[in-house]
Amino acid sequence: MNIKSFLRATSACALTVTLAQNVAAEEAADPTIIVTGRAASDEAEERATKTPGGTDIVSHEDYADKTIVSLRDTLAFSPGVYTQPRFGQEVRISIRGSGLSRGFHMRGLTLLQDGIPINLADDNGDFQELEPIFFDHLEVYRGANALRFGSGTLGGAINGVTPTGDNARGLYLRGDVGSFNFYRGLASYGAGDENANVWAAISADSHDGDRQHARRDSIRFNGNVGLRISDVISTRFYGSATTLDQELPGALNAANALNVPRTGNFVGDQARDINSIRIQNRTRFDWGQSRLDVGAFLNAKELYHPIFQVVDQVSTDRGVFARYDREGEGWSLTLGGESRWGTIDAKRFVNVNGKRGALTFDADQTARTSNIYGEIRFSPVAQLTLVAGGIYADGFRKQAQIVPTAVTGSASFNAFSPKAGLLWEPTADVQFFANYSKSAEFPTFVELAQIAAFVPVKAQTAWTGEIGTRGKAGWASWDVAFYRASVTREMLQFTVGPDIPASTFNADKTRHQGVEAAFSAEPTDWLRFRQIWQYSDFRFVNDAQYGNNRLPVVPKHVLRSEVRIGSDDLHIAPNLEWVPQGAWADYRNTTRTSSYTLLGISGGARVLDGVDLFVDARNLTNEKAIGDVSAAILATPASVIYYPVERRAIYGGIRARF
Repeated sequence: MNIKSFLRATSACALTVTLAQNVAAEEAADPTIIVTGRAASDEAEERATKTPGGTDIVSHEDYADKTIVSLRDTLAFSPGVYTQPRFGQEVRISIRGSGLSRGFHMRGLTLLQDGIPINLADDNGDFQELEPIFFDHLEVYRGANALRFGSGTLGGAINGVTPTGDNARGLYLRGDVGSFNFYRGLASYGAGDENANVWAAISADSHDGDRQHARRDSIRFNGNVGLRISDVISTRFYGSATTLDQELPGALNAANALNVPRTGNFVGDQARDINSIRIQNRTRFDWGQSRLDVGAFLNAKELYHPIFQVVDQVSTDRGVFARYDREGEGWSLTLGGESRWGTIDAKRFVNVNGKRGALTFDADQTARTSNIYGEIRFSPVAQLTLVAGGIYADGFRKQAQIVPTAVTGSASFNAFSPKAGLLWEPTADVQFFANYSKSAEFPTFVELAQIAAFVPVKAQTAWTGEIGTRGKAGWASWDVAFYRASVTREMLQFTVGPDIPASTFNADKTRHQGVEAAFSAEPTDWLRFRQIWQYSDFRFVNDAQYGNNRLPVVPKHVLRSEVRIGSDDLHIAPNLEWVPQGAWADYRNTTRTSSYTLLGISGGARVLDGVDLFVDARNLTNEKAIGDVSAAILATPASVIYYPVERRAIYGGIRARF
């Protein structure tokens, strides 16, 4: 049985179980059902506030009354997270300029689900495997603040946490419809008691996309089972399966992106089809003041990806992890480690209208990424916490190429990244923080095996300083961080031609600095205002070729605002996204994209107890603008490197809890 068949079978079984459980629940004596608990997100908030640096917890209710197409919709108001949609679920995700020039797949971030990395063993990843509609909340730890997730990258980590039978009991149904033939359905069910609980969900969606050749179809399953073995030991098993078929409309030249954004690229019938299965376990030993988490995971994935050639990969990744936490009087300690290893059967074929032609590349790729980390927190006085820690990472990449010629290449990497910080709380509601840390990022196979054999791309490192504050005062709250990273050997990519879609080089020295700011106010029960502002100044530092030019892709300023008027019974929420100055498109800083303003509005109404209707309208003025760009050395009018912003669209749906 192949993965796709297994996915379909799994989905059918999951739906059957869900329906059966629902019938049983209806027959139960106690009709009380708790649908969504906040305990998990509240606990995550408490952990985040103990971190001396940029963090954010995004609860499901922060975005549940909007149509959720991609991670962009869940993280739109998370400070410091740059998310720019390209098409459908294809989104550029970057924090502090991480993976700056990588618009495809993902680099420079550790992406996790329920604390387990989505990244492959070489740290490459496809965020499309995550279905954000499943999450109870998301944890965002920017930069070195993500050490608790075993991350030592420039960008940090994003962890999507799914519900459990403890905090999401009962049946939850959701349906979305909208522009460009968008349809989505979701069903989830949770049940349990103090000794065992289960939660499972299945979703399916179909979308033609707002551009030609952008159709997407997907089926996803997610579930977990928790068991309480004793007063000390508990365990939870997680499983997920995804089948995703996505046509790729590709990039456009500037004229087409601005004037006919509906245009798609049909050359080669480009697509990204993913079938994956993920299984994991986390077992906890809780002795009160100390706690040990251990676990293992297995990820199997098939990628069929017609682009300049047909990329055909089958990968298997395995991993183990452990984390020990100890709470003492005025101090606490965290020790942990993780190891991921995997194999990729990597093939490429001549692209014959999206089908396999002649075999052009065949190689066995082996990767390992391991780390150990530790952090100690000490409070000499009640209002002050000092933090010191570090992470040691080790990486290995090997490629045994068979076609076109038999050649083997390998590379090894290691780095120690220390950190130190402090957290000062003059009052219970106000914090000031500062930290200084090192980060390290190892090349993936995308960087190392760009054409065929390995190329000498080196690891990227950076020293980052950060200061900031967060807190509440009356009906206002804020979260502001200033950071400056001195980066050495930054891995940068640029488009060089149709036959070589991306080339990577190590820059000498670059600098990433900026501001991550969020402000919210709720002066009454019926009025809420929230806003984020990102200032990004990324540039070369005395480069022999580019001088002090700004790095392309990310605009200097991004502002998002929303005003919510009303209550859960009836509300509207106008919103805007403003980019006052577009991003540079090339390293030579000859071409800049234009500014733009996107206006939207969402709203919702409670029609029955537990039943909500919602509407989400985007780009109301049908603004034509360039939202994202693939970096080039020199951009010309003919450069096919631009992606238009989403055209005007209206979505709506219903949520029901039983």
